Amino acid sequence: MNKRLILTVLATAFVAAGCGPKRATLPEYEDTSTEVPGSDNDSSSGSGVADSSIRSRGFEDDSVATDTADALIIYFEYDRAEVRPEYADLLAAHARRLSGNSGLRLRLEGHADERGSREYNIGLGERRAQAVRRLLLIQGASAGQISTVSYGEERPVAFGSTESDYEKNRRVELSYR
Repeated sequence: MNKRLILTVLATAFVAAGCGPKRATLPEYEDTSTEVPGSDNDSSSGSGVADSSIRSRGFEDDSVATDTADALIIYFEYDRAEVRPEYADLLAAHARRLSGNSGLRLRLEGHADERGSREYNIGLGERRAQAVRRLLLIQGASAGQISTVSYGEERPVAFGSTESDYEKNRRVELSYR
């Protein structure tokens, strides 16, 4: 009961934090990460969201269909690294899958759109991957199962310069190994 109360309080804070005004400019971030593509980072501080049913995402049970593209990508708002509330159920399902299968490994690949400097976008991709990682760890996944890497703007899926293209590139991809 205590754990559920803590998760509920964290979920409420998480949703409230995402309701602030939109920023028009790139903010200054204090990035203490020394992450480079291809390396692992096992820090586990964080926030989380409440665990709830995943039936609304189209899964028949508590397993995650890893071959479904929309189940393996978390999208982000412009210049933000906070996981949107609509991904709570999906991440809870991935956390349950990881916690129930200690042999599974998951790599979180952070990406950004082309706006901002290369260095800034590498940091933003890392912050996005770490935000997803923290939520998975809080919900039961093991730190040894999850690695992160940031590609910044280097691996776009959409090559145009429209808002629609930018939206597709602001993501964290979940890659099971």
